Formats: sequence, structure tokens, C-alpha cells
Amino acid sequence: MAKKSVAATPGSVLVIGLGRFGGAVADSLVRLGHEVLAIDEDAAIVQSWATRLTHVVQADTTNVDTLKRLGVGEFERAVVAIGTDIEASLMTVLALSELRVPDIWAKALGDKHGRLLERTGAHHVIYPEAAMGERVAHLVTGQMIDFIEFDDGFAIVKTRAPKESLNRTLAESALRSKYGVTVVGVKRPRTDFTYARPETVIQPGDLLIVSGATNLVERFAALE
Repeated sequence: MAKKSVAATPGSVLVIGLGRFGGAVADSLVRLGHEVLAIDEDAAIVQSWATRLTHVVQADTTNVDTLKRLGVGEFERAVVAIGTDIEASLMTVLALSELRVPDIWAKALGDKHGRLLERTGAHHVIYPEAAMGERVAHLVTGQMIDFIEFDDGFAIVKTRAPKESLNRTLAESALRSKYGVTVVGVKRPRTDFTYARPETVIQPGDLLIVSGATNLVERFAALE
């Protein structure tokens, strides 16, 4: 069990559990330029990640004293990505809460687990399988190229431009007043992303980045 403290730096993130989800989160954080302290109880998993992450240690994260020795209380953000061990997930969130980590994200296996995580001290509960299932459903049934939904019923989508907008400026097609969505940007083949303006002319083949209430962007993406 690791006992050496790891100093938290501005922007550093604690990731607990290096399964498929936790590993993907940790890897993405490193690619985005953040330092990561990753903890897993499995020595083989820790060894496999040792060369890819900033700091990786083997430890029992349900033990508050162990987390104290690792300096976990100095981190502002933590992601609890423990897989199928619900008890370990809850005990880890409780330990982080006792150490007053200000921003705790925790993976839930279902609604009941999620409610328990919230009561235990998680500030944000993630349902990765449900979210991915919904995202795939949107992508395979409509014109959406990508779909991201936020907790408050707000979504951002990348979708093909509808026929009524082609060869017209955004001001002329009046998509916002007609459909209640905002065209944030335009991605044209072989060109860089550009922010949308009223005078932007939409051309055949353009992809639109659109934001708004989830039901409205869904309806907009279904347009021919």
C-alpha cells in the first residue's frame, strides 16, 4: 500500500479506479494537460498505467488514513470511477467527503447507486452507460453527427444543415426564430471551424454546431 504523499498542483485531478471508464478519464485528462494522481487497488492495473499517467499508486481508497497519507485532501477535484464494487465506491466517496474534497464526481451503476452516492457526498453523479446509450440512439436515428446533453435539459449537437438553410445567410433562414435553437458554428469540408454570424452563408455539405433545449435541437436535427 502506497503511503507517500503526492502534492496537488493547480488543475490536477484525482482519479480513483482505473477500469475502462476511469482509465479513459485519466488518459483524457493527461492529454488535456492536467496532472493526474490515479489510484487503484489492483497492483497489475497500477503497473500497466505507470508509464502513462503522472502518478499512479496502489491503495485502499476506502481508508481515510490512507488517503490522508497520499495527500488526497489537497485535491480540488476527484473522480471515483470504481467499477462493480458498490460498497467500495460508496466508502471512497464518504472518505473523500470527510477529507472535504470540494468537487467529487462519482460513477453510478444505476439509479439506486446514484442516489446513495449523492447522500454519501458526491457532488456530481455520472451514469456513463445510460448516457452513452442515449447518445448512440440519437446518432443512429437522425441526422446528428454528435450529441452532448447536459443535466439541465440543454444540448449541443453537430448536424447536417437542413435544406431550407442552404445558400442563404443565417439571418435570411431565421433558424433561431423558427426552431428556438442557436447555430453556434459552421464546419465546412476541408476548412477550419468558424463561429456563426448572421451574415454566414450556409452551403451544401456544411455541418452546423447547434445549441438549445434538448427537445428543440432533436427536432431541428430531424429536419431534411
